[in-house]
Parts: sequence; C-alpha cells; structure tokens
Amino acid sequence: MEQSISGFWGRFDQGRWSPHLTKLTTKLSNADGRIYQILFLSIFLGLGVIARDWSLSWSRVGITLSACGFTQVFFALLYQRFNSQDSAQRFPFSGLLSALVTGLSLCLLLRANSDLTMIFAAFTAIASKFIFRFNQKHWFNPANFGIAIALLFGSAWISPGQWGHDLWLMVVFASLGFAVLGKVGRWDTSLAFFASYAALEGIRNFYLGWETDVLLHRLSSGSLLLFALFMITDPRSTPNARLGRIFWAILVGIISFIFQNYLFISAAPFWALFVCAPLSVVFDRLFVGSRFGWLSKRPFAQFSLT
Repeated sequence: MEQSISGFWGRFDQGRWSPHLTKLTTKLSNADGRIYQILFLSIFLGLGVIARDWSLSWSRVGITLSACGFTQVFFALLYQRFNSQDSAQRFPFSGLLSALVTGLSLCLLLRANSDLTMIFAAFTAIASKFIFRFNQKHWFNPANFGIAIALLFGSAWISPGQWGHDLWLMVVFASLGFAVLGKVGRWDTSLAFFASYAALEGIRNFYLGWETDVLLHRLSSGSLLLFALFMITDPRSTPNARLGRIFWAILVGIISFIFQNYLFISAAPFWALFVCAPLSVVFDRLFVGSRFGWLSKRPFAQFSLT
C-alpha cells in the first residue's frame, strides 16, 4: 500500500501536472499584492457579518465601493489631462484595484448614519491620493484620510470593539496579514508600530500594578490588528527606506499611546496615522530608498496613480 502511494506521488511529481503546478506557483508569487489585500479584506468583511453579527447593509457596501471606483476613474483622467508630462501614459486601470482596497477598508472600519456620509468618505479618500502628492507619491493613506474627514465633518464613527477579542479571529488576522506583508515587503512597519505601542502599554500596565490580562486585552483588539497589518503598512504612503519606515512607525506608535491614554481619544491609532502621514515626506528626505510600485515589472508602472 505504501509503495503504491509512493509510486502515485512519484508519477504525479514527474508527470504532466508538475509543469502546471510550477506555472501556477510562479503566477501566484508574481501576482499583484492588491489582489491578496482584496481577497483577505473581503474575508474579514464576511467574518464581521457572519461571526460578529454586524448590522451592515450590503447595499451600502456596494455604494461605497462604487463611489471609490468612480472617483478613481474621474481623478485619474483629470490628472492625466492636466499633466502633459504624463499624457503618453496609458490609463491606469490598476488604480481601480487600489480603489477597491480603500472601499473595503472603509466598509470594515467606518460606520455612518447615511449612505451620503459613506460616499463623502469614499470621495475624499480617493481624492486625497491626487491632491496631497509630492514627488509622484501620495503621503496620506486613502482610507485613513477618508475616515478622519468623515469623523470630523460627517455623522460617522469607528467601533474599536466591533471585532471583540476572540483568539481565533486574532489568529486569522495575523496569518492573513503577514501573508500580505510578506508580499508587499512592509512587515517592518507593522512590527515597529506594534512593538513600540505594546512596549509603552506594557510599561504603563506595570507602573499601575495591573494584571497581565489587562495588557493582553488591550493589545488583542481586532481593530488594532487590522490597523497594524493593513492600514499603517500601505506601501504607497509609507516612507521608502526601511530605516525611515521603522522610525516613522515607532513615532505613530508613541503618538497612538499618548492619544489613547492621556488625551482619551477614541480610535487613537487612526488619528495618530493621520497626524504623522505628512511626515513620511520628511523621512523620505532623511533616508533614501526606492519608491514602491505595485506593477514595477511592467513598462507603464513608472508612474502610478494608485
């Protein structure tokens, strides 16, 4: 029996399927990282509705994603029309993938009383990529910008506790998150932020004489993990150089800690990122590194409106 199984796998390995498996593996390794983000964020959205019983309207999800897509197309065409140096550039259809990532992030994190507020958040999120730019790079994370503006001017809010503290959800977040970070090469940003924030929370927890369970409870929030794995790690708005990203992420962690524990600001990490986002330009000047491109291997990817 063992010999027959061994013989089967030997023929399978050396047979006609081997080239196809090799080809599939190569395609997956070269796939656009945003495809992985879209897949995993969609899984999270489904988990939120099924496992956490969110009262989320699927029509609102469709409206938010559509608003992001239409805004991306509008500004991409407008930007190319008034920038003659890029007029020969093909229309960046790849930017729609980024718009979809932004839309899913808004649906996961932002709650609002009306569809108009979500449309407003989607519009400002995508528009920020084209307005706040330096050296062909936007410095705000689009979803973070849309959330911050909606919180300031719309009837919207973030529910940090909507994911609860279930261990299996944390494992899913971490597993899928690190898969994406390995693809886009931004694990250093996530670890630097989480390590600095957790260290400060640990020092405070020890100083106040609290049990370790309190610290673990504060660090096991689903919203915090989503932020650390999928928002602060946006490769198009973080500093280019690794050392610059590490220092920048530590700064975001420190400000998040201050906002959370001394200014008592709800959703502190999101506001800390919003405040620190423009500083990525400064870190790019201090630490030189190559600019990230989703489609760096393709000829039209030298300039990307994503």
